[in-house]
Amino acid sequence: MKKNSDKIASNLVPSNYDFLIGTIRSLVEAARQSAARSVNAVMTATYWEIGRRIVEYEQHGEKRAGYGQELLKRLAGDLTAKFGRGFGVDNLELFRAFYLTFPPRQISETLSRKSESSIRNFRGSGRSGEKSESLIRILSHAELVEAFPLSWTHYIHLIRRSRSPEARKFYEAEALRGGWSVRQLDRQMASLFYERIALSKNKANMLAKAATATTADLVTPEEELKDPFVLEFLDLKDEYSERS
Repeated sequence: MKKNSDKIASNLVPSNYDFLIGTIRSLVEAARQSAARSVNAVMTATYWEIGRRIVEYEQHGEKRAGYGQELLKRLAGDLTAKFGRGFGVDNLELFRAFYLTFPPRQISETLSRKSESSIRNFRGSGRSGEKSESLIRILSHAELVEAFPLSWTHYIHLIRRSRSPEARKFYEAEALRGGWSVRQLDRQMASLFYERIALSKNKANMLAKAATATTADLVTPEEELKDPFVLEFLDLKDEYSERS
């Protein structure tokens, strides 16, 4: 009896059902990936802003030795009590380094290429002497998000592992151009790709090969959603782990 019912059910399914379920799967996976990247972009911009506030506060604070470290310890305690993990001293130091590595002038130049209308409006104000810093302050958080298209983990690698500003800029540009995953970036930095390509006589061929991802380089939508930094930022780590 059950075999007959299964046969009837299968006859009711159109022949293109596989196409239907395939497109729905692709849609959900793409949506999840987009959601994870959106959160990552907002998180990265927020961390830059935190770094900016820390640096500016330090610049107006006491000049005695140890003042900055005492400030970070106090901030870490208060922020951790309010928001949970992700705001320890090490991370606050990283936020500060992130801001110093990508200063307002550089961010302004990046955004100016994406939003010429904002630049024209700013120039019309006549305050050219404060261009980069003022431009950052009048931009919305959503506009600042555009300045950081890579994931927060990408920027951590760029800050901590680059051997020079030139190497960092190269890896950042290639990660953007080639759509490198964090694993690709990690692999290329570990292989000293910047140094090797500087000595190569066939740079175009090396760049083309680097843009090709291996199976191990690929990151699934589920992995992007489970990024520890994203879960910490959203304060979902414990709840997500319990449901997994």
